[in-house]
Amino acid sequence: MRRSITIAVALLAFATAWADLAQAQPYPSRPVRLIVGFAAGSGPDIIARAVGAQIGADLGQTFFVENRLGANGTIAAKAVADAPPDGYTLLYTSSGFATTPYIYKKAAFDVLRDFAPIATGGILDGYVLVVNASLPIKSVPDLIAYAKANRTLYGSPGVGNLLHIITELFNLKAGIKLEHVPYRGASDVINALLQGSIQVAFLTPATTVALIQEGKLRASGFNGRKPFPELPDVPLVSASVPSNPPSSTWGIFFAPAKTPAVIVEKLNGAIRHALTVPAVANVVAKSGYLPDGRTAAETTAFFRKEVENAGEAVKAAGIEPN
Repeated sequence: MRRSITIAVALLAFATAWADLAQAQPYPSRPVRLIVGFAAGSGPDIIARAVGAQIGADLGQTFFVENRLGANGTIAAKAVADAPPDGYTLLYTSSGFATTPYIYKKAAFDVLRDFAPIATGGILDGYVLVVNASLPIKSVPDLIAYAKANRTLYGSPGVGNLLHIITELFNLKAGIKLEHVPYRGASDVINALLQGSIQVAFLTPATTVALIQEGKLRASGFNGRKPFPELPDVPLVSASVPSNPPSSTWGIFFAPAKTPAVIVEKLNGAIRHALTVPAVANVVAKSGYLPDGRTAAETTAFFRKEVENAGEAVKAAGIEPN
């Protein structure tokens, strides 16, 4: 009996010592999974890979991107919400994430309760309003006139996606009714545009600039606050529809809720440093984003405000939760 007690005490002491040792190991001590809810080659994916590679090099571990598509990024988010809060499963997602509470009646997670914002990956000042190049549309007034005379379809990466909301707001302000066709991702929207299955879409500059320059798509407007540098001759949407607000978007890195603050702060510092590295900053800039240097606390406050704003935008666009 005494021997059994002695062994039990020894095992407990060993387990305690092992736990203490594990906690003492510097983070990260093994590869980190960075989940992105968008297709490879999309704007969020490109930035996640560039930043992930740099912070992996800086922290001495591999940060590998895993693409989990579907349901407007919520499948990827659910995987992170359910992951252990140890810093080894992270999420990189875009502004559409903030609309989740207003789009899905029974979302499998709470965007404010189940995630710890880490850092912003960049801020994008606007989207390009692109059309099929075979159409007689070269400007926003041309598009409005065409839509009033013809059935016109637009695509987005899913119901409730920010690009869905932005286009519905444009419909409202321009006095037209572009008809929505949802797709799984931006690449599917682009393919539909190129094939003529749809006529128009708002898309990120990163996914459209090359196609516009090659003449495969045509830009009729940009809905930022100022012209996009690589498309300086494309007019602002607000010049033709003054009541249509400019639309910015962002990318944010998240960890599961209850991830230790020391890990969140370490990741925040690594991400902020990565965005200053010329090779990474160049990738971010080509994607149309401006690097952003918010602390973890500032990122959290920013995200909470974005969720609040998203509710107002969804309501204004007349989108009902499903």
